[in-house]
Amino acid sequence: MGALTDITDLLVRTLFYFILLAIVLRFLLQCVKADFYNPISQFLVKVTNPGLKPLRRIIPGFAGIDFSSIVLALLLQLAATSSLALLHSYSVPNPLSMLIWGLIGLTGMVINFYFVAILVSIILSWVNPGAYNPITLLLHQLTEPVMAPFRKLVPAIGGLDISPIFVFITINILQIVIGHIGASVGLPVNFVIGV
Repeated sequence: MGALTDITDLLVRTLFYFILLAIVLRFLLQCVKADFYNPISQFLVKVTNPGLKPLRRIIPGFAGIDFSSIVLALLLQLAATSSLALLHSYSVPNPLSMLIWGLIGLTGMVINFYFVAILVSIILSWVNPGAYNPITLLLHQLTEPVMAPFRKLVPAIGGLDISPIFVFITINILQIVIGHIGASVGLPVNFVIGV
């Protein structure tokens, strides 16, 4: 029974993670006004439309922010937390706690995504600088709003851009803060996707 529970946990966690990641990426791409006609953007739109279209009728966007994406991501986070808690024979926590945990999980997912995205951007700039492909373009569009303020504060030294070091330090600080906030509200790390 233990192995079956672990396998089911892995499958549930993976399924929810990738669905949540697609919704979060679509939200971030809309926030940075990324290229809608990029094949990856088109894929994310097709994958997330079934869940977002009905919500958009109820929850309108405002000032360029797609609130329906946030609500759908929170609902999926709550469903994931409930599913994992029930799978491990725990009672489903109260909705307010789950909402707080969901917000922390989604924030953690965005922070972790930016860590990986900036790291991949740096590696791609070393391996194949100036190359054009859809992934490189989207990574640039997603990471540049985060990187630009640090580049203004930390000028390049001898042509070497060291601003990513300070971005990574900031991301690590945010991860520590999120971890402590989660611990203070009793966040069950095993049941929240993205942390």
